Amino acid sequence: MANYAIALEYQNCIDCRACEVACKDENGVMLGADKQRIWVGIVEGGTTLADIFLNFYPSQCNHCIDAPCVTVCPTGASHYAEGGLVKVDPSMCILCKGCMEACPYGARFVDETKHAVDKCTFCDGRVQEYGTTACAATCPTKVRTFGDLDDENSDLVKLLKQRKFFFLKEEEGTLPKLFYLVPQDEEYAKRTLGDVKTHTWDEIKPLYEAATQAKKPEWKKA
Repeated sequence: MANYAIALEYQNCIDCRACEVACKDENGVMLGADKQRIWVGIVEGGTTLADIFLNFYPSQCNHCIDAPCVTVCPTGASHYAEGGLVKVDPSMCILCKGCMEACPYGARFVDETKHAVDKCTFCDGRVQEYGTTACAATCPTKVRTFGDLDDENSDLVKLLKQRKFFFLKEEEGTLPKLFYLVPQDEEYAKRTLGDVKTHTWDEIKPLYEAATQAKKPEWKKA
């Protein structure tokens, strides 16, 4: 079974929000700005015209290997599914919202039509047929590269081998599976990322492999 993840060339993001529209259309997500499985965050900085910058950070559920939302769920509604996906069984959700509070990334919301918490699923139903998510397929600037971390020949792993990357809120210790690629312009990267910790695939692969193997017994079959 594939071990899904996404690498993000976030510097390519033009904030067109096509990914958000595609996600809603593909997955039947409720309308409304507060009902989002994916979204685009904005970070700006600099003090003069010479060093001012604006970065867009497309985001979604990080499908963490060590997901606090799963740990706190009292009913098992939030669970690990095959492929390392973190999912919600709406029939078991009691809307206690503990998972929403536990998620460091703000990736969950209440879907009133389901009377349950909702979130990104990496388009698990679509991936079987098309091999990628709706957001990745729709993006005009190819921000997202979706693939299998366990497949050395996947476009995802090939990309991670070539580039350094970082994680959002790495200090939370969740082992997220959204890999943000460091800009290839080293001077720009240094100026905009500051002291953000960056990684290489050779460095991070053993940690992620070991953590994934430890969690696999908890993966529930569809």
